[in-house]
Amino acid sequence: MGTWDDGPFDNDSAADWCGELHDADPSARSAMVRAALTTAALNTDYLDYDDAASAIAAAAIAASQMPGGDPITSPYAPDFLKLRAVLSGPPELPGQIALL
Repeated sequence: MGTWDDGPFDNDSAADWCGELHDADPSARSAMVRAALTTAALNTDYLDYDDAASAIAAAAIAASQMPGGDPITSPYAPDFLKLRAVLSGPPELPGQIALL
């Protein structure tokens, strides 16, 4: 486990998860973000470090997708997000993210 800064993408686990998100089919990406957030939100016991790091990265991605969200500029984030790409997903996704 390596951490090199305090940003949401600045550790090995988050960078690995972001690599998987980058490589995923674009139509599956919003489900991956939702799954990472849900895993953390519904956990009632010890939250594994990798799950926590993925959820933090997913939360940063979700926040960037909201109206007025800060752009993602980390070199460790998926490239498609640094280009201000929008995750494809159901129209209720922003509301579901807000509930988490």
